[in-house]
Formats: sequence, structure tokens, C-alpha cells
Amino acid sequence: MKKYTFTEKKDTRSGFGAGLLEAGKKNKEVVALCADLTGSLKMDAFQKEFPERFFQVGIAEANMIGIAAGMTIGGKIPFTGTFANFSTGRVYDQIRQSVAYSDKNVKICASHAGLTLGEDGATHQILEDIGMMKMLPGMTVINPCDYNQTKAATIAIAEHEGPVYLRFGRPTVPVFTDPDQKFEIGKAWMVNEGKDVSIFATGHLVWKAIEAGEKLAEMGIDAEIINIHTIKPLDVQAILTSVAKTGCVVSAEEHNRLGGLGDSIAQVLAQHSPAPQEYVAVNDSFGESGTPDQLMEKYGLNSEAIIKAVQKVIARKQARD
Repeated sequence: MKKYTFTEKKDTRSGFGAGLLEAGKKNKEVVALCADLTGSLKMDAFQKEFPERFFQVGIAEANMIGIAAGMTIGGKIPFTGTFANFSTGRVYDQIRQSVAYSDKNVKICASHAGLTLGEDGATHQILEDIGMMKMLPGMTVINPCDYNQTKAATIAIAEHEGPVYLRFGRPTVPVFTDPDQKFEIGKAWMVNEGKDVSIFATGHLVWKAIEAGEKLAEMGIDAEIINIHTIKPLDVQAILTSVAKTGCVVSAEEHNRLGGLGDSIAQVLAQHSPAPQEYVAVNDSFGESGTPDQLMEKYGLNSEAIIKAVQKVIARKQARD
């Protein structure tokens, strides 16, 4: 098993800010719009470098989406920025009608996603956004795992033609991916090869899966860990290739178990290769106030929960066989 280490922790929203600045340097058509959260979204470096290409629209998220859609008609590549709850739930009609239905080249960039928004509580957390966005025809949905991957993803979506939902977070998390990586939309990343169980993780749960994999190895379980950073388009072949080898699946995500990565994988398995699957996700509930670590533990989004899910799914596989 490949060993992963880290020397620092950074928040993925800072990766977005760094990537946005680089995308702006590469392409003068990149513009940024923010709903009064410039500092929280780490868009201030772009604002300072390109003040004429930055638009502060205030607490008017629906208007921001409409403006962004209109800008694409003139050839601009707009990146909108606010919290994930306000990027999706508050403006879903505008996204559906003005962006997705019209196939506009808008990049909807959403910070503070999932439970790890933390102390702001359930009204600001969102656990349904991946499901909402992946159901929109033509919408690409990306959920990177650390600072470096978020930066690379932000640069990549500027070069991608079509609407994108980019999801990232508030807490500092281990930085363990290559700083010079080339981000490939729709291409899963093999973290560790294994033969006993496939763990498909996304976002903050990728590092938790790596931690679980190390503990599972000590228990004699050889886990294959794959980072599904792109929820849509899903890397179906990577899933099927892995499951053909292991015969059972655990999906891990900071999202409601209904409508997220786990459900996308379950559809693939049902259509092509039925296999036992266990979910590590929030079990159809809202969140609450608390520190990110407290919430991840309470709602079962940690390495211990992944280990338990692996043990359960392997037992199911053995019972079936």
C-alpha cells in the first residue's frame, strides 16, 4: 500500500482562490462575481489583480447567477462565488433556467459545503447540493479533496466549455496531492490499489479513506481507494474495473446518502455489475451547530465509520459467495 503523508493543512476554499487567480492570468475572459463574501471565498487576490474583472453584487445571489449567464453571451467566463447553500438551494430556479437549460458557460463555485461549515449550523450547511446539481442536464459536478486538487480543478474548469458546479469547503485539511497535477474532468484518481474492497471517496472523505485504508491493512484487509473528484460525468469504467476485482463497494461522501456519489455508483452497479454496497454519508437528516470534527464524528463521516462499513460489506460479500 502506498503511504501518503502531509506537511501542512489548508482549506480547499484557498485552493479555489489560488486557482481563480491563475485562471484569470491565463485567460482575460475570466471574470469573477461574488455575493458579499469575497474574503470567505478567497477571491480577494483576483479582485486586487483584476479589479475591472471583479463584480461585487452584494447579497443578491439570484441576480448574480442572472448576470453571470448574461456575461457568457459576450464571451466572458464567469465564476460565481458564495456559500454552497446560497449557490444552489437559494438560486436553483435561476441555475436551472438561465444556466443549465440555456447551456451557459457559467462556473458556479461553492464554498462552505457540507457539515464542515460547522458552527453556523443547519441553515447554512447544505447536504443536498450534489444531488440537486447532478440532476441538471449538461451540468458538470466536481468535488476535489485538498488544496492542490481544488486549485487544479479551478484552472481546469476555466478551460472547459459548459456549466460547472465546483464544491469545496471551509476547514483546513491535509494537503497530500501533487501541487503540479493536471486535473482531468471525469477521470477518477487511483489512490491505492487493493483486492478486497473498493472505497470510492470524494472531497474531505478522501483523506479519511486513506486513514481507514492504513488501519484496514493492519487488519489484513487490502482496500482499493479511488478518489471520485468528478461526480458528473462519472468515471464509470474506473468503477466497474475496480468492482470486478474486489466484488464489494463502500462509498464515502460529506453529503446526504440520498442523491450523492453513493447513489450514482449504485446506479452503475445496478445496470452493469450488481455488488454489495455500503454508504458512508449523512443518513437523510439536516446538520446542526458544532465544530467540523464534532459533526463529522456524530454523523459518521470519519475513518472509523469507513472501517465499519468495509467490515460490513465484506461480510455481505462473503455471505453471498
